[in-house]
Amino acid sequence: MKHLDEKNKTYPKAFSHIGITVPNIEEAVKFYTEVLGFYIIMEPTVVEEENNTAIGQMCIDVFGEGWQTFKIAHLSTGDRIGIELFEFKQSRENKPQFEPFKTGLFHFSIQDPDVEGLVQKIVASGGKQRMPIREYYPTEKPYRMCYVEDPFGVVFEIYSHSYELHYSAGAYK
Repeated sequence: MKHLDEKNKTYPKAFSHIGITVPNIEEAVKFYTEVLGFYIIMEPTVVEEENNTAIGQMCIDVFGEGWQTFKIAHLSTGDRIGIELFEFKQSRENKPQFEPFKTGLFHFSIQDPDVEGLVQKIVASGGKQRMPIREYYPTEKPYRMCYVEDPFGVVFEIYSHSYELHYSAGAYK
């Protein structure tokens, strides 16, 4: 057996946060806190395009030049995953297109044991239910899921149980 060098050992990384662009950051903060229960780490704040601060320099590195200003807010889930919301003037009227066949991120997922209740809250708040609530093992285990859409067109999924429980028993057998 080959000896593994500790420096080259691969281990699972922790998920830190996800960034979501929205057309109205105040409305998005309200939706994500009141409907999904995320909490605010940093209220909506304006970031200006400038080279005098670390955040200004970093944003120019990421977004290039010419964006002038944008708003950002930081939220967190119950398990400490960050939700970074962005509002750019350039994207206010540019609703996302649902393109699951295009390479790249097409959804994220949250967990709530009350899938039905959360779907109702999302729809009542201007979001959409994209499919019926489905059960993975209808006669064996109460694992449920549903794809939904927030009021701004961002698609995400709701699981009743953890990702590991949903798939460890071979959900596709």
